[in-house]
Amino acid sequence: MNQTKDILNVPIPKEQLWENLKISNDFIFAKVMRNPELCKGMIERLLDISIDRIEYPEEQKVIDISKDSKSVRLDVYLKDGKGTVYDVEIQVTNSRNLPRRARFYQGMIDLNEIEKGADYSELPRSFVIFICTFDTFGKGLWRYTFQNTCEEVNLLLNDGTSKIFFNTAGSDGKINKEAKTILKFIAGNKTEDDFTERLELEVKRIKENKEWKVEYMTLLMREREKYREGEIKGTVRTCKNFNLSFQETVHYISENFHLPLQESEEIVKKDWV
Repeated sequence: MNQTKDILNVPIPKEQLWENLKISNDFIFAKVMRNPELCKGMIERLLDISIDRIEYPEEQKVIDISKDSKSVRLDVYLKDGKGTVYDVEIQVTNSRNLPRRARFYQGMIDLNEIEKGADYSELPRSFVIFICTFDTFGKGLWRYTFQNTCEEVNLLLNDGTSKIFFNTAGSDGKINKEAKTILKFIAGNKTEDDFTERLELEVKRIKENKEWKVEYMTLLMREREKYREGEIKGTVRTCKNFNLSFQETVHYISENFHLPLQESEEIVKKDWV
């Protein structure tokens, strides 16, 4: 199959093509978790808990506290019947900043959940969960669970928060068989029980939906455009640092990013400050 190109005329990596997407893709994962039964079943198996019901799976929730603050887009944001909040994220790239991201997500969830003037006791129990296709901490565990503890004595803070990192490439540590089967399915798309077979069927059903394909491709184009804009901006800054003139920079951008001179000039003009 020829590699598909987008509007930037840049080849789309094979693993990002719609027909090749797996449950480890955050778009597909979010769609799977829109199915309340599968969503409930996955959380119950991963955390080894029982949930009476999922009130509302909320797909890729955006929390934006103010126009000047950094917003966050959560892959899967939902609550159970007791009001417990679950943020579930799929992570396939080890950017090595996940602990701090988990901290940021936890803070944003708290700000989103508590109303102005409310008592802190009203903050709900919450879980920030990362399902990673790599070992974040390099200890070989299937699951790493973090809660705030006292350094001086063996004492839990009991602030109602947990940060959990799953490792689909795990080999050690206590974890139930069903959770391990889910993680292995996410890692390799191989079914081993009834539940992972249901997950597989749901992924196939999602990929047959033409509207969701259009939605995915639109999001992909936006992300690639945003990346390209950042790349051009960085190149303009580098040209200035090397004392290239405005016109030399315009020609450099035009040649290296395959843009018409007029368009290149307009772009450089925005960043030429």
